Amino acid sequence: MTGVKETTVVKETGEADGIAIHVAGLHKSFGALEVLKGIDLTVRRGEVVCVIGPSGSGKSTLLRCVNLLEEPTSGSVTVAGTEVTDPDVDIDRVRRRIGMVFQAFNLFPHLTALENLTIAQRRVLRRDKAEAVRIGRDTLRRVGLSDKESAYPAQLSGGQQQRVAIARALSMDPELMLFDEPTSALDPELVGDVLAVMRALADEGMTMLVVTHEMSFAREVADRVVFMDDGVIVEEGGPEQVVSDPVHPRTRAFLTRVLNPAAARVGEVPDTGPHGARIDR
Repeated sequence: MTGVKETTVVKETGEADGIAIHVAGLHKSFGALEVLKGIDLTVRRGEVVCVIGPSGSGKSTLLRCVNLLEEPTSGSVTVAGTEVTDPDVDIDRVRRRIGMVFQAFNLFPHLTALENLTIAQRRVLRRDKAEAVRIGRDTLRRVGLSDKESAYPAQLSGGQQQRVAIARALSMDPELMLFDEPTSALDPELVGDVLAVMRALADEGMTMLVVTHEMSFAREVADRVVFMDDGVIVEEGGPEQVVSDPVHPRTRAFLTRVLNPAAARVGEVPDTGPHGARIDR
């Protein structure tokens, strides 16, 4: 892939070279099932990279390997100059630099929105209560939920819960953010507010690796789009190329299905998931 450097170089100079994430020769198998089949990918600081592709293509597994939530079978992953696949790595220290937002909101149901933001700050970063509350309120303001700090998750809509989850990640002062289909569990009318927060983060220069079915977001916000299928990267480039004028037939078939479902033929491309792709054309 263009711009990929040798792993040894990244381990020594990744931060100086402006590389946030470097993935080299990444394989991941679950028993006999090979999910990732040799992924090479570089994400530079301040870059927004969207990963698209059909369900089962390995997108979420790639994201989880970056944070070592899944242990790669082989290959290397380097984050902010530290190889997380090194057996001697202090993974908890590395994870403090990474914010991750999942499909499920994973909020503590017995804690208010503000308390969900302060608990990790106090326990992991050892911030005192006053500082944690100040930062928590500031990040709730950033996601448009200042008036919901005393609400419990059950009192919030799905979109509001996901914005609290984003605010929780931001309250830990991450250097980069990983998003694993953050809108896939939301009703369509709730998607816009979450995407607006993500757009604002991109405008602020946050490094973001986003697995998504939201083609409008990928086209408008991403610096680069990566299309994955069957455990490999099939095509990558700027959104004007990959989303608007793809080269590879497999990419074209996938986008035909998600951009114009009524025109797709049965069996042409695997299902993109229960919520499909929402796009503003």
